[in-house]
Amino acid sequence: MICCKNSGFETRVRSGGHDYEGLSYISYKPYCLVDLSNLKSIDIDVQGKTAWVEAGATLGELYYNIANKSKTLAFPAGTCPSVGVGGHISGGGQGPLMRKYGLAADNVLDATILNVNGTILDRTGMGEDLFWAIRGGGAASFGVVLSWKLQLVEVPPVVTFFNIARTQEKGATKLVRKWQKLVNEFPKELFLRININPKKNSLGQPSIEATFNSLYLGTRRQLRRLMRRKFPELKLKSRDCEEMSWIDTTIRIDHYRNGSTIQDLLERKDKRPTFYKVKSDYVTKPLSKKALEGLWNVFNSGFGLMIFTPHGGKVSEILEDATPFPHRKGYLYNIQYFAMWLKPNQTVEQIKLDWIKGIYDYMGEFVSKPRTAYLNSRDLDLGKTLNGNEKYSEAKSWGEMYFGSNFEKLARVKYSVDPGNYFRNEQSIPPLAP
Repeated sequence: MICCKNSGFETRVRSGGHDYEGLSYISYKPYCLVDLSNLKSIDIDVQGKTAWVEAGATLGELYYNIANKSKTLAFPAGTCPSVGVGGHISGGGQGPLMRKYGLAADNVLDATILNVNGTILDRTGMGEDLFWAIRGGGAASFGVVLSWKLQLVEVPPVVTFFNIARTQEKGATKLVRKWQKLVNEFPKELFLRININPKKNSLGQPSIEATFNSLYLGTRRQLRRLMRRKFPELKLKSRDCEEMSWIDTTIRIDHYRNGSTIQDLLERKDKRPTFYKVKSDYVTKPLSKKALEGLWNVFNSGFGLMIFTPHGGKVSEILEDATPFPHRKGYLYNIQYFAMWLKPNQTVEQIKLDWIKGIYDYMGEFVSKPRTAYLNSRDLDLGKTLNGNEKYSEAKSWGEMYFGSNFEKLARVKYSVDPGNYFRNEQSIPPLAP
């Protein structure tokens, strides 16, 4: 990195792989790539319930190593095992345990970072402001995170998983409406998200299918009792529920990995389609039947996916300025929109981009005001600069979508640790002088 800096090259930092816009390995200027993908050591301390994880490890590798040491310890992070730990944690890190234990970034105890001067610092050395910034503010704006010390969490030896699909013709709209109202009523132990896919109905007409995808930190019997009381409309049956260990759920909850084994958590190649564009939103008020039906009509004309991830629980109890991730109290759920295509084709790509833009434009009326976004669903459509030297005033439009009122503090921390703005990309945190 120091050689790159002295030679006038920019530096891009790639951990285990995460950025949807490819900012960790693409630049419009000559650059050096600091590739940490082989920096993947994981040290589990079962007694202390902690783990030191190097930034190049993947979530799957982390989960695998935890399970090898304990059947009742876990880490609250995402559902895609091939995602890199470094980027995922530094952007917040939503996942199935977040309603019980918070985000991945909420469970970081320490870190080591290489700063702009080439010095490696731990939490004490970097100071609390920088330690705050890298836990949800996008660490690549501030330096090169080399490792994280994580707080592991306790899970029961037996948890319960289910995956239930309901088509639009079978009442999916009514179920989604009810789910929205239950998000904050469910106990912290229940994570119940919804995947929306386009589907043809029995007449061959465009429709949608809503898959209710759940992890419950308890037994099948406890879950069925809870669902009968809170969500009887879903008609959850005993045969729908599978009891298993937490580690087994990590290979079941991501439907792209059907048929996988625990050993496959170590596989770094994703099975998803090769090309995609992602956008995101947060919802603070339940969508009406009319709004949902309008969304289905816009969505079902293309090949893609929407994921509704519930908030509430521990995530909502943490103050919005405790980390840079501000989407806390008052947020019902996050929506991620995915447009996907299999082969490079400019015509198909433009069709997909127009399609996802149409969905995003339609939803503007129904989502949070002001409109917000999730950093780990990076979206350059929100704003960017080609030279990485955008002024704070120019970056506020997209910066506050990701970080709310925390954006100003992030920019001031940036100035204190990298006033020359060496660590930059098309959507990095700009320095703001006092």
